[in-house]
Amino acid sequence: MELSCKSEYAILALLEMATHYQNGEPMQIRQIANQQNIPDRYLEQLLATLRRGGIIKSQRGSKGGYLLAREPRKITLLDILECLEGLDIKIAEDNTNPKTAPKTADSGIIDEIWKEARQAANLVLEKYSLEDLCEKRTLRRQLDIMYYI
Repeated sequence: MELSCKSEYAILALLEMATHYQNGEPMQIRQIANQQNIPDRYLEQLLATLRRGGIIKSQRGSKGGYLLAREPRKITLLDILECLEGLDIKIAEDNTNPKTAPKTADSGIIDEIWKEARQAANLVLEKYSLEDLCEKRTLRRQLDIMYYI
C-alpha cells in the first residue's frame, strides 16, 4: 500500500487549513498552494473533491476561500482517504455474500490475510486526526530548531 500523490497533497492542504482553523478565516487556494508547494490547478481539483465529501466547506466573496467543515480533531486520515480515493476502504463485517466467497482454500487464506492487513491499516488511519498531525508537525519543528542551536 502506498500513499498516492493526490492523497499526500490533500493531506498537506488540510494540514495547512487545520493550522489556521482557530482564526476562523477561510484560506485561498493560492495561499495553501504557496505554503505547501502544491500546483494551484491540481489543488483546486482536490479541494473540490474534499468539499463534495464534506471534509471542507467553501465561502464565497472577496474574503472567501476554504475552511475545514469540522474541527481538526474530528477529521481522521481515514475520513480523508475514503473521500479522495472514492473507495470504501472499511471492511464489511459480513463476508457471507456468495459473490465474495473464495473459490479455493488458498484464495480464502489470502483473503483472510488481506482483510487483516486492511483492518490494521484502518485502525492506524482512524487513530490519527488532523489535530494530531498539527501537534506532530509543531514538535518536529521544535526539535529541528533545537538541533540547529
